[in-house]
Amino acid sequence: MFYYLSLLFIQDFSFLNIFKYLTFRSGGALLTSLTLSFIFAPVIISWLRNNQKYKKTIREDVPNKHLIKKRGTPTMGGLLILVSFILSTLLWADTKNYYIWVVLSITFGFGAIGFIDDYFKLTSKDRKGLKVGTKLIFQFLICSITIFFLYNFFDYQYIDTLAVPFFKNYLFDLGVLFPIFAFLVIIGTSNSVNLTDGLDGLAVVPVIITATCLGLIAYLVGNKIFSEYLNLFFVVGAGELAVLSSALVGSCLGFLWYNAHPAKIFMGDTGSLSIGAALGSISIIIKHELVLFIIGFLFVMEACSVILQVASFKLTGKRLFLMSPLHHHFEKKGWHENTIVIRFWILAVIFALIGLATLKIR
Repeated sequence: MFYYLSLLFIQDFSFLNIFKYLTFRSGGALLTSLTLSFIFAPVIISWLRNNQKYKKTIREDVPNKHLIKKRGTPTMGGLLILVSFILSTLLWADTKNYYIWVVLSITFGFGAIGFIDDYFKLTSKDRKGLKVGTKLIFQFLICSITIFFLYNFFDYQYIDTLAVPFFKNYLFDLGVLFPIFAFLVIIGTSNSVNLTDGLDGLAVVPVIITATCLGLIAYLVGNKIFSEYLNLFFVVGAGELAVLSSALVGSCLGFLWYNAHPAKIFMGDTGSLSIGAALGSISIIIKHELVLFIIGFLFVMEACSVILQVASFKLTGKRLFLMSPLHHHFEKKGWHENTIVIRFWILAVIFALIGLATLKIR
């Protein structure tokens, strides 16, 4: 909105030219979403506390001390992230850019799935939300609609292709396998973030790091000069996703203020599913899906620990870890919650630096 308002008066007030710069609008989006988070947080936290029918908001499949220490803490805090993120993006981004609407739509859709799941958990006595199969079906449908639009309505020049890190100007043609690959990226990232969200602040900081990296890459691939210098594939209009990514970073920073140990609110599926889907869809548009795999390898570790645990138990009757996801394994080994969280944050920074290094090493 601010972008188009500035265009109306730019001839009379030359200083409004600053709204044409992605860097300025990205900074504005970050500060706006952060401010909105602080404004809405007390209201949302109070509303959730008053409306959760049953105080037992922690899953059963967690270490016993969670059931005691974290009982009664409201979940569904992803509402705070979604509201501030979407509003800030609409205020600062170029809303004629269809990539913005692709990411916002899939984020909202996955957030709606998470909201329904969290709502059932909050209001039902047995805390059973949506079945895993039901959630996957809805996620598949939302991804299908998004990919359909990319194929049929948008002039997206890199559809069906996969860029490979460390190689110059190389695109692997996925052909008819691209939709399947896109499903894996979006749904996989969404559920991996969801699995990581098990300790105070554990998931949100890696999300901030990942969104910052993707925002930077979006800015570079959307700029013809920078993309040519770094041998990246130039994606027309992708730079606008830097504004969206900044709004996501700001909303997550605001959420972290209340999610830091001891947490006053949990992200819930409302937040984890939606922001994971946002990260996955951004990576597809900017053609850095494999770089997302590197930058977000912490999420990959958490997801793989669950997959390996289930596979091992079904095949051999033995568990590889004391408990999955991986962060609960270290809890069982006696690590303090803050120790696990900070060390995982360090790993997230390391993975991000490796991922960013691929931009130059080619």
